[in-house]
Amino acid sequence: MSQEQVSYLELLARGAATEAYDRPVLLARASGAGPEALAELEKAKQLALRVRAELEGRRRREAELSALFETAHDLAGLRDLDAVLRAIVQRARSLLGTEVAYLSLNDPAAGDTYMRVTEGSVSARFQQLRLGMGEGLGGLVAQTARPYVTDNYFDDARFQHTRTIDSAVGDEGLVAILGVPLTLGSQVIGVLFAADRRARVFEREQVALLGSFAAHAAVAIDTANLLAETRSALAELERANDIIREHSGVIERASEVHDRLTELVLHGGGVHDVAAAVSEVLGGRVEFIEDGLDSARLADGHALRDGDRWVAAVSAGGESFGALVLHGQPDLDPVDQRTLERAGLVTSLLLLARRSAGEAEQRVRGELLDDLLDAPDRDRRLLRERAARLRTDVDAPHVVLAARIDRAGAGGEADSGVRESADRQRLWSAASHLAATRRGLASARDGGTVLLLPLGPGENAAGLARQTAKHLGGALREPVTVGASAPVGSPLAHPDQVATAYEEARRCLDALRLLHRAGDGAAAEDLGFLGLLLADTRDIEGFVDRTIGQVLAYDRRRGTDLVRTMDAYFASGMSPARTKDDLHVHVNTVAQRVERIGRLLGPDWQSPARALEIQLALRLHAMSAAVAR
Repeated sequence: MSQEQVSYLELLARGAATEAYDRPVLLARASGAGPEALAELEKAKQLALRVRAELEGRRRREAELSALFETAHDLAGLRDLDAVLRAIVQRARSLLGTEVAYLSLNDPAAGDTYMRVTEGSVSARFQQLRLGMGEGLGGLVAQTARPYVTDNYFDDARFQHTRTIDSAVGDEGLVAILGVPLTLGSQVIGVLFAADRRARVFEREQVALLGSFAAHAAVAIDTANLLAETRSALAELERANDIIREHSGVIERASEVHDRLTELVLHGGGVHDVAAAVSEVLGGRVEFIEDGLDSARLADGHALRDGDRWVAAVSAGGESFGALVLHGQPDLDPVDQRTLERAGLVTSLLLLARRSAGEAEQRVRGELLDDLLDAPDRDRRLLRERAARLRTDVDAPHVVLAARIDRAGAGGEADSGVRESADRQRLWSAASHLAATRRGLASARDGGTVLLLPLGPGENAAGLARQTAKHLGGALREPVTVGASAPVGSPLAHPDQVATAYEEARRCLDALRLLHRAGDGAAAEDLGFLGLLLADTRDIEGFVDRTIGQVLAYDRRRGTDLVRTMDAYFASGMSPARTKDDLHVHVNTVAQRVERIGRLLGPDWQSPARALEIQLALRLHAMSAAVAR
């Protein structure tokens, strides 16, 4: 063995870098070694490099295998199916605010579903209940893989009632029950329930919320089961190497995403937080978009490739909210696809929770306004505390506004009823948002919406009505007509005036619709003598001032008699000749005065509508002057 070959063994022994293996060849060439020696040395070099690569590969595989065993051991210690199931039931009860929540799992061998975990239950019989497929509400959910809800279980004939089930439900005292399936792919593994011991209507959004959470919960159960299977497999030493190689990536990635997304939900994270977390895990850029996607293609919940991007639906209960779009990763393995799908489920859960919270605040605002309208004699201290929690300034001057959607034409009677109901919901939602931004109140009422809004600096009731009609009409893309009351000094100082102001606003709204002013906003002061009749304040002086105030002011400044001229002019049928006889002046004088009046009141002052208002104002002015004398 030559000295150079020994050098290669020394390089292998000390784990030298690849570049060091060129040195013996270079030294031999520099010392004038022949071609045969150089060829032999080059062959020894290649063998040494192969040995080095083999040793490096073995060391790397040993380190990876050791890391895989350690990871599997750690995950097995951190995950427990019972703990996962208890957390699911506790969070379901908290999400919907019910008295009881429980979870049943299907038993394929027995062909039924059995109670697995309960929260808030007090009956031992109920906690040990088993339901055959199709029996009771839970059996029907487990059989059909569809959610079912009842506000009074015992009076609901849709379910197959049995003595065993009804007795257990009766022992627990449950009345209103909501059940949604726990599904993995097309397989139903159990049912998640939320229930109350009183009659309660579960809203569609609540059904969708629990359904979305159930989908998320099923994934968590699947992950826990997968970890349990992994722990069992690791006990079989002969198969340990293959099982770890196949499943460790899935376990690690699923656990990481599950932990991060669960932490986001529990700490009040938002949609953009979810997108940022998934971007970091998947190594691309994730964004949430609401429009521009084919929702039908995404209906099955699987992530789909769309060109050089991946798309996962964000939906719940058949309602699409948008999608999560992953950029920068054209190829995803099944684990990463499932990660993106799970992020879509979490995003839908966050959006539903945010919507539920927003609608809850809207309902609270509506309830406070309803109390001001229907029960003004309630404890004002409690009303003030409720208003303070909603950040509503009830001491400022407010205006009551009545709003309705006005649409020309209508469909059939059934279609019209459905459309009107949807219109009322849309109008209430838009009005509630406006009220929240202006620190006011809004409530659905009498087929429309009523708002109680504070007056800002320089605002008046008429301007606020027009602004509100424009805002709501723009938000709904439909004409919205708004009638306003006169300002109420302080809703809590004068709670009885709120209901009176609402009736005035409604009369103003009806007047606008009769005048074919759909989509407009106005207060009584905008409607001339009609507003005088509609307003509860009967502001006669204000009406007179708005109608002939400029003529009255001109007479006071100049010492003229234009008011008497107008009175005589209308009394003579608007004839200048007869007017001059009544006033004992020349006809040219009458013409000059009529011209002056036109300059003050506008060229249309003799039109039928204006003339009627002016004559009424003249009569009211004369009566007021007589009373004053």
